[in-house]
Amino acid sequence: MNTKQPITAQLRLLGTTDLHVSLTGYDYYRNEETVDIGLSRTATLIHQARKEVENHMLFDNGDILQGNPLGDYAASSLFWQQDSYIEATNKVHPIHQLMNTLSYDAATVGNHEFNYGLDYLQQCIEGAQFPYTNANIYHASKDSATAQGSDRSPDTLLPPYLILERQIVDDHGDIHNIHIGVIGVVPPQIMQWDKAHLEGEITVQDMVRATQYWIPQMRTAGADLIVMLAHTGYVDSDDTTVLSENAVLPLSEIEGIDAIFFGHAHKLFPGNEFAGKQGVDLEQGTINGVPAVEAGVWGSHLGIIDLQLHYKNDVWSVEQGISQLRAIYDREQRVSTVEPDLELEQIAAIPHQIILDHIHTPVGESTIPLYSYFALVMDSAYVQIINNAQIWYAQQVLADTLYSHLPIVSAASAFKTGGRYGPQYYAYIEAGKMTLQHTSDIYNYANTLCAVRLTGAEIREWLEWSAGLYQHIDPQVTEEQSLLYPDFPSFNFDIIDGMTYQINVCQPPRYSAAGQLLNKDAHRIEQLRYEGKDVEDHAEYIVVTNQYRAYSTPFANPDGNRVILDVPVENREVLIQYIRAQKVIHPEADHNWSLILGSSSDKELGLSKPIITVPSSPDAQKILSVYPQLTYAGINGEGFAIYRIEL
Repeated sequence: MNTKQPITAQLRLLGTTDLHVSLTGYDYYRNEETVDIGLSRTATLIHQARKEVENHMLFDNGDILQGNPLGDYAASSLFWQQDSYIEATNKVHPIHQLMNTLSYDAATVGNHEFNYGLDYLQQCIEGAQFPYTNANIYHASKDSATAQGSDRSPDTLLPPYLILERQIVDDHGDIHNIHIGVIGVVPPQIMQWDKAHLEGEITVQDMVRATQYWIPQMRTAGADLIVMLAHTGYVDSDDTTVLSENAVLPLSEIEGIDAIFFGHAHKLFPGNEFAGKQGVDLEQGTINGVPAVEAGVWGSHLGIIDLQLHYKNDVWSVEQGISQLRAIYDREQRVSTVEPDLELEQIAAIPHQIILDHIHTPVGESTIPLYSYFALVMDSAYVQIINNAQIWYAQQVLADTLYSHLPIVSAASAFKTGGRYGPQYYAYIEAGKMTLQHTSDIYNYANTLCAVRLTGAEIREWLEWSAGLYQHIDPQVTEEQSLLYPDFPSFNFDIIDGMTYQINVCQPPRYSAAGQLLNKDAHRIEQLRYEGKDVEDHAEYIVVTNQYRAYSTPFANPDGNRVILDVPVENREVLIQYIRAQKVIHPEADHNWSLILGSSSDKELGLSKPIITVPSSPDAQKILSVYPQLTYAGINGEGFAIYRIEL
């Protein structure tokens, strides 16, 4: 290669993340076509982006196997017994069929890849016509001692890195060889979230530590550039232990990384949500100077990183890197920006029909409609049915055990409540026949049932953390005040049924979303009672929940030894069994919890009621006649309807 004069070239890196089995624009929960999700539409953006440049590569950042009824059914043996499908695909997972057609260059695994066990994951990866990498997962026989200085050979579950040899066309039209290093990491919390599948099989090292170990080895192995596939989000903190599952900020500080695709949190980077955050340059789309991109969820966006390369003295280097996002749907204009790729739509047609036939299987009937529109601000039948089912199941399983004397309560969340997923991400199920589609709409995660043994004091702290969902309301302020804290994930707002309590939103939050103690003297939970009597701090209870909460949330498992029940049965399957056993359900909310403004003494002082607003779906207007405390106030810029609520 002639190196007398500097050589420059442009390389475009494309990336998807958190596809969650969204093959096409079909919402299996609502049983309708949509235009704001689906890899078949992202594919059109991929084709367009490729045509604009000479050199390009395509990567995926994980979480492709789970996320809708198709993902759950594909993980069961019944799906693969569909003869017409097996003959046509040779057991290649539907999402990999589409990705193979798009000629991905490489991918890493996300945390949800482990929801169905290692054998199934390996089966799926074998169907991919592109390589996988992960640097921080080890077989249990040989753990992370390698990165601590041991001379043993590493035994990673997947190749810890890849060196992809490609040819690149420079700005003068000449062709050169270039070696692209690719490395991936996943949150260590998978060991808690999927403990039943992973314990004793693998160990998972800290993401930053693993990356620091492997990057120099990649350079030694000949990597000219290094692309990081980081299935982790962003937390604006110098303390990386605050929420260690989100580590892209410290990862960006590691020398030798040239570009980062990140995800897991389903957010958009570069985007306004990251304005003013530590290390962020939104104009360039960089974190600590490294070009980075987070492309939302379900194929909603394509991430693009454009690198300007320079070659001199036998060394490739990045002179400049800029990132951007391209959307398949314009939320402000509420219009689709692309048409779907017809080839991918055709490939997806068979699995699509199989899952439609499956989810229409009846399980029972409901005498009332179920919806999640306001499940974050008042008790709802939508969550009530989950807690009813979990208590019903636990009572049977624990009946003849040493825990049978303890009261059983249940914790559950309203999963589909808008937020970062948009104004259509709510559930509405008509009264009448219920099918598997509806049970997935109520419980859309592949969690398994667990139960923990806690004291009354510990349950109170759990509820205090959940109450961090709400902003601090000042009753003396006359301007509108938004009730919900946007950075608090709604799936962490647990409603505990079997007890009654009030949440005083005029108190400041006791804990942050990450579980940090913010105000030691603040107590939002009031009137916590069981069967009409005050809950005593030392009294013990069984709380039914899921494995995600039981093994990864300190409030649900303070010392790590509180799990007394861990069954390989999905919470959704418990819900299905409950409905089938009841045949006809009438899950009206029992109103065991409510929001209040101040204490009774505040009310006696005659403090005025503030104007409080909450976002929800525009479709929620159809149920307002049931709730006189709610009034419609208009649509915001993101398409959410705003409602005023009187507490």
